[in-house]
Amino acid sequence: MLFILKQGWVRVFRVSADGRALTTAIIAPGTIFGEMVLLGQHMFHSYAEALDDVTVCVMSRADVHRLLLTDARIAARITEILGHRLADLEQRLSDSVFKSVAQRIATTLTILAGAQPPASPLRPGGRHPQIALTHEQLAALAGTSRETCTKVLHEYADHGLLRLARGRVTVLDTGHLRDAAG
Repeated sequence: MLFILKQGWVRVFRVSADGRALTTAIIAPGTIFGEMVLLGQHMFHSYAEALDDVTVCVMSRADVHRLLLTDARIAARITEILGHRLADLEQRLSDSVFKSVAQRIATTLTILAGAQPPASPLRPGGRHPQIALTHEQLAALAGTSRETCTKVLHEYADHGLLRLARGRVTVLDTGHLRDAAG
């Protein structure tokens, strides 16, 4: 199957044999996921989690192959998406090696805040970006523990960069958060 995300955000992650999770992609509205199986890759121990309310369209393998053969624009778009996903993974790998945990959390928040449209259900009024994630979800995206993530978030909140609420982070100072991201 190929999944087309029409609305909401999805986290794609892998789980190791000992139960640790590694986020491999955050899928934004208007893009696809599940495409690796269509390309002959095995996705054992890979999962997708809705981060908020989502609308997903599903296409069978046969439908995707038929469309790829009849419309080169679709094949080009899937190739473009795979290229972006590979670049994102390479950046996350670099960040995990070269950045501190606090910088990775700031980077993750900056990316998520910047990916939101100016006015959306996740960003009422467009004033300050609101990220509807729990500390545990944010920790998984940044590659750290929930406890460490919570500590860093409180430090950023104490400096006036964020406002924390249950299941939501409001970014108050995007510029300084970007600076904290390194």
